Order: sequence, then structure tokens, then C-alpha cells
Amino acid sequence: MGMGEEQKKLEEKIGKVPVIFKDLKETDPDLYGKVMGLDQMIWADGALSRQTKKIIAIAIAAALRDGHAVRAQMAGAGSLGVSKEEIEEGLRVAFLLAGMPAYVHGKTALEEYLGNRPRK
Repeated sequence: MGMGEEQKKLEEKIGKVPVIFKDLKETDPDLYGKVMGLDQMIWADGALSRQTKKIIAIAIAAALRDGHAVRAQMAGAGSLGVSKEEIEEGLRVAFLLAGMPAYVHGKTALEEYLGNRPRK
């Protein structure tokens, strides 16, 4: 699989890919290849489904209050069929452990990306 195809698959999984990562394939192809390999291993279905891993990633990004990461992960959630309600539950866990700012941060992105999606 070529680097362009790998990047497309990554975008399908996580949503937006940071520009710096896109540049990495040109500036450091060896590191880029290693990151892509790790990405394939981590996001593959295993004991946890890809959908569950996506919910965890969104909750972690919200807890860290990383706006870019929340939005990137949220963008990829829809393509995996993750429901708004599942993300909401994940954000409640983040709220319990990281406080109200994490919940508000994630909830804002949830409404932005999936606010009008019908319930499952």
C-alpha cells in the first residue's frame, strides 16, 4: 500500500490528519512508516472494537482539552458508525475523571460534528 493510500485510510479512521503528519512522509519517511504501522496495530479490532477505541480516544482528547484532537477524533467517529449517544457516555466518563471543562470541551465538539445525526 502506498503512502497516499495509507494516509487516506488514516483519515477515514481518525478524521483530519495534522499537516505536520502529512509532511512527515516527505521529511522522514522512515518515521512515517513506523507511525503508520503502529497506527494499524492500535486501531485494528481486537479485544476492543475500533468503535470503542474511538470513544476512548475522544474522551481522552476531551480530558486533555485538546481541541484539534477532539475534532479530529470526532470527525472519524461518524465513518465508524459511532453514535452520538455512545460518545456522550464516553464524555460522561471523562467528566467524572477530568471534570466539567473536559465534558464541555467534548460536548461542544460532539454537537458541532454530530448534533443533527438521528439516534440509532
